[in-house]
Amino acid sequence: MKKYASAVLVLILFSYLFPAQATRIKVEGMIDNGLAFYIERSISTAVKGGSNLIIFDINTFGGRVDSATKIKDHILNSPIETVAYINKRAISAGALISLSCKKIVMAEGSTIGAATVVNQEGEKQSEKNQSYFRSEIGSTAELNGRSKDIARAMVDEDIEIEGVTEKGKLLTLTAKEALELKMCDKIVHDDEELFRYLGITSSEISETTISIAERIVRFLTNPIISSLLITLAFLGLIFEVKTAGWGVGGTVGLIALVLFFGSHYVIDMADHIEVIVFLAGLILLLIEILVVPGFGVTGILGLLAIGASFFMTLVGDNPTLDDFLNAGAVLSGSFILSLVGLYFMAKYLPDAKFLDFLIVRKQQEKGAGVKDSLHLAVLAGKTGKAVTDLRLSGKIEIENEVYQAVSANEYINAGERVKVSKVEGNRIVVVKEEI
Repeated sequence: MKKYASAVLVLILFSYLFPAQATRIKVEGMIDNGLAFYIERSISTAVKGGSNLIIFDINTFGGRVDSATKIKDHILNSPIETVAYINKRAISAGALISLSCKKIVMAEGSTIGAATVVNQEGEKQSEKNQSYFRSEIGSTAELNGRSKDIARAMVDEDIEIEGVTEKGKLLTLTAKEALELKMCDKIVHDDEELFRYLGITSSEISETTISIAERIVRFLTNPIISSLLITLAFLGLIFEVKTAGWGVGGTVGLIALVLFFGSHYVIDMADHIEVIVFLAGLILLLIEILVVPGFGVTGILGLLAIGASFFMTLVGDNPTLDDFLNAGAVLSGSFILSLVGLYFMAKYLPDAKFLDFLIVRKQQEKGAGVKDSLHLAVLAGKTGKAVTDLRLSGKIEIENEVYQAVSANEYINAGERVKVSKVEGNRIVVVKEEI
């Protein structure tokens, strides 16, 4: 036991006196803001850990332009040497990330290029977007001593370079072609050859991994999951506005909002402005729910403010036209799904016993004045008064008996006269009594 403890102490002391000389950071999958956050953290860890070299292990088909630009800036700002190791492919945004490194090493059979800006359907975006990315990749290549024109030809098929690419063809380079054109510094067969070229051994390399928290953030900021969170937020808050008091609907909506904005705030897609607009909208909704009767201007302004904060968050920094269109589509789709969900909840929820907790419906004992379903049918056409506010549901009193009921199509204040328009099983539907 003592020998084991001594060995552990020696290893700890050795790692402290002789820290890893290089840090390996994987850049794979979709380029998004979650990945940009992870790379920023990994670079900081490498610098603090005493590494004098960072190897970016790249294998990606690309992703968001703004995310790639953030990663490029993090790499260019690194105080220690950076190496891009393209072990399979560096396509589109991956090409910009690779060119931002001081050295580029490519594995046999790997490729780099095809960096034109496209939307999710693969269609080429506007010249404005192409011009921006063309300038970004050209200036980055030039900064690190590589051909600006060749880099720009990876974005623009109209650029013609004699002996390299002809007009009308987007440039993608194999490892051998990249080496001949000095767009990479070395071709290697495996990791060991890479390490020998860099003058290090495998024992001198530490690898960073995505933490659980970073995986959760990347999961929550995935477009599909973000859409789901927005839908839950809209559905929960709209349902809360239409029901009396504060319940599960509002709680679910708030949780969805916190997850959406919290995850996007961590990766810098949601800034102070988005959060302020969101909070303003939330305050307006709370006023609508707790203070102002009915669903009017305050509630509409609240929902619009929350929708605007969603939109501002989804488009991110340096948005393209496609980012605006995608954000609009996500919000429109989420809102429509929320309304459809609200309709079915209003229509079927009062009869669903397993969802009793979602509405203000407490099953009271017979002595408390609540009748069972066999006696409810006789209430059709009878009049009474609202005991509580009825937004979607509430309590009414008929002939000194208290019942759970739902409003057919309008907000009813406590104390107002009501008339039972129909009875469906245990569901009592009421309208305001006409005087």
